[in-house]
Amino acid sequence: MSVSNLTHAPASQGERGAFILSAMAAVFWGSNFEATRIALLDLPPWTAAAGRVVVAVAGTLLWLAATKGISWSVLRRNIVAFAVLGTIGVAGFTATLFLGMKTSSPVTAAIIMGTSPLMTNLLDSILLKRLPSPLGVLGMVISLLGVALTVGAFSGTHFASGDILILIGSLLWALYTIGCRRWVAGATPIETSAWTMLAGALVLGLVAFWLETPLTALVHAPAVAWASTLWMALVGSALALIFWQVGIARRGPGATSVLFNLVPVSALVVAAIFGRTPDTMQVAGIAVALFGIMLASGKPRDRHSRRAVAR
Repeated sequence: MSVSNLTHAPASQGERGAFILSAMAAVFWGSNFEATRIALLDLPPWTAAAGRVVVAVAGTLLWLAATKGISWSVLRRNIVAFAVLGTIGVAGFTATLFLGMKTSSPVTAAIIMGTSPLMTNLLDSILLKRLPSPLGVLGMVISLLGVALTVGAFSGTHFASGDILILIGSLLWALYTIGCRRWVAGATPIETSAWTMLAGALVLGLVAFWLETPLTALVHAPAVAWASTLWMALVGSALALIFWQVGIARRGPGATSVLFNLVPVSALVVAAIFGRTPDTMQVAGIAVALFGIMLASGKPRDRHSRRAVAR
C-alpha cells in the first residue's frame, strides 16, 4: 500500500500500516547519528549540516508540491514565524548536533535527543506558568540519570563538550516544537517543516560559506561521505518526516509519539552493526533513560485526537 492512500484505507489496515511507517521513521532518525559520524570523517561540520538540510528541504518541497501543492498564502502569513523557527529549530538544532558529534558518540547523542519530548513538555509548563506533572518531572530526572550512566559520569568520566552542545540542541528543538504550535497559523505539519527547513538551510549555507569552503569540501569528499549525507537528508529527514506525519494522521499524536523511544534503540543497533558495540554501563544507561522517557510519557492519548497530514 502506498503512503499517499494510507489515510483512505480501512481503519485497522490503515493503522497497522501507519504504525509500521511511524516505527520506520524512528529507526531512520536513529540511524542519522551514525551517518553523521561517518560524514564528519571527511566533511567539515557546517558543510555537512548545510548539505543535509539543503537536500532534505528539496525533497520535502517536491513532496509538498506533488501532493498538496504550494500555498503561497500560508507562506506570506507565517513568513516571520517560519524564519525565526527555522533559524532556532532547524539551523540551531542541526548545527549543535553536527558540532557536538565531533566529540560525542552516536549512542550518547541519541539518548540526549531522546529526552527532547520530555524537555518540551516541561518547558511548555514553565512558559504557561503551571506546574509540570510530578510523573513528568520524575521521568525527566530518571532519563537524565540514564544519560549520565551512558556517558560514564559515575565512573569518573566527564560530559564531553559535544554532549553539552547536543543538550543545547535538544533545548532548541523543544523551543521549535512549542513555537510551531504557538506562532504558526493555518499551516499543515508538512508545510511548517518544509518552510522552516528552507529558512534553516539558508542560515546554515551562509555560515558554511563564511567559515568553511563547502564547495571544495564537497567536490573532494569520498563516496561514503556523499552516501551518508544523502541518507541523512532523504531517508533520515525527508522520508522519516513524511512517515511520521502519516502516523500522526492515522493513529494520533499520543500513540505515535511513544514510538520516538525507538530512536536511541535504533542508534544503538546501527552503532553495533558498524562494529562499535556499547559496554555494559552504556546499555544500562540506555535502559534507564528509556524507562524515564516512557514513565513520563504515560498512556497514549485518545487515538481519535488526530492532526491532518499534508495531502
